[in-house]
Amino acid sequence: MLLSGAAVTTFKLNGQFLELAERLALPSGLTAAWWQVLGAVLGEPMSVAGIAREMGGARQSVQRIADRLVDGGLATYTDNPAHRRAKLLSPTAAGRAAIAKISPGHAAAAKALLKVMGRAKLADALAALRALSSALDEILPM
Repeated sequence: MLLSGAAVTTFKLNGQFLELAERLALPSGLTAAWWQVLGAVLGEPMSVAGIAREMGGARQSVQRIADRLVDGGLATYTDNPAHRRAKLLSPTAAGRAAIAKISPGHAAAAKALLKVMGRAKLADALAALRALSSALDEILPM
């Protein structure tokens, strides 16, 4: 019962986050998926496989999005010193500018959520989600 409840609630939460992400990304010309992939490489370039692992998604899906980002001038592929065939994805100046357009809406949404939940309750929710994810990592076969 608890596992089913956690799964159903998480599926709903995922849908809610995706809807919010689509709304927030709209002014930038990005989709939520493009934002997610581009956001993964803002700190440092990553391989498509690395992005997929980080996001918990399929490498093929991330590859399609990465290729579209590159075709649109929002990202670029660079050589990977650790792996000759697996290029690294990096944002371009245009990609960083697109992400920057999301920041005001993101900040407003974060402020609204904080107002509804309060800092302590939101921090507890985040800790619980991280603990659940970690527990699932332990029980899922690798």
